[in-house]
Amino acid sequence: MENRYSWMVKRMEFDHCLGPYPLDQYGCWKQLSSYISKSTISRIEPIGAEISIAHESTLSDQEKNVKMEKWLAMQLECNNLLDCSSEKTEKRRCYFTTIPKVVKHRNITGEKLTALNLDKTKLLENILMDKLGGEEDLLLGELQFSFIAFMMGQSLEAFMQWKDLVCLFFNCTEAPLQTRSQLFTKFIIVIYFQLKHGFHKDQKKGNIVDQGVSVFLDDDWFFKDIFLYHLCKEFFPLVLDAQVIDGDLLSWARKLKELLETTFGWDFGEVSKDAMWEEDDEYAPVVVPLNEAAAMSDDGQTS
Repeated sequence: MENRYSWMVKRMEFDHCLGPYPLDQYGCWKQLSSYISKSTISRIEPIGAEISIAHESTLSDQEKNVKMEKWLAMQLECNNLLDCSSEKTEKRRCYFTTIPKVVKHRNITGEKLTALNLDKTKLLENILMDKLGGEEDLLLGELQFSFIAFMMGQSLEAFMQWKDLVCLFFNCTEAPLQTRSQLFTKFIIVIYFQLKHGFHKDQKKGNIVDQGVSVFLDDDWFFKDIFLYHLCKEFFPLVLDAQVIDGDLLSWARKLKELLETTFGWDFGEVSKDAMWEEDDEYAPVVVPLNEAAAMSDDGQTS
């Protein structure tokens, strides 16, 4: 049967049933999926190759820190397919790379442990070498895969993975300037096009200034209390004020900053209380008290 379909495709016998391909969107799609390869899909896709919110029911019980997560979780609760068992749904979810939010190490001082959590370069290296065989493009492919899955498939799991990956990259200080400059140039390009194509301009009449309106994301993305603003506010000075830096990375960092300023209306030059991290924010910098360092060491290296 498969050979028969292949033969019919080669003879173009199905072409009369197909609509014209939207070539005007082809360039955008290439920019959003440039690192997604067959190996990326085969490594991440769930059993049955179906990404469905019905298979993410166990995620709806987890604490949500972003309005987007709360909205996606509400879709899970309203879905009439959530009678699947936890064991079954776990097997049908994507096989994303685990990104620890807190770095833990045995026999290490609180000061050094804090340093490892403030600069996630070591964690990034461990993920690349231990889980991805040193293949940088696999991590970028996963970043693109997760973005597309939550934008087009409304997947809560994919959104959380995309957010974790973005936080991992932006929380590195040594890697972009020294060890992984080319990787970070690629990362900035990827997220630049994700944010560019994830939003469109809503033309307003009169004296109202044009405001970027999300195709899928809610208006909270234009406020300064979301994780992305805090991360970029810390990252841009690191790159833009560096005395020695890769030229391509500098150029694309400037483009990303300009995009966020024009599309979101963010001003990275001002300092206000809205720009400060909340104490209970899971993506705020981790400072480990000395009396907690020993307890964390007993739990293993990372979690």
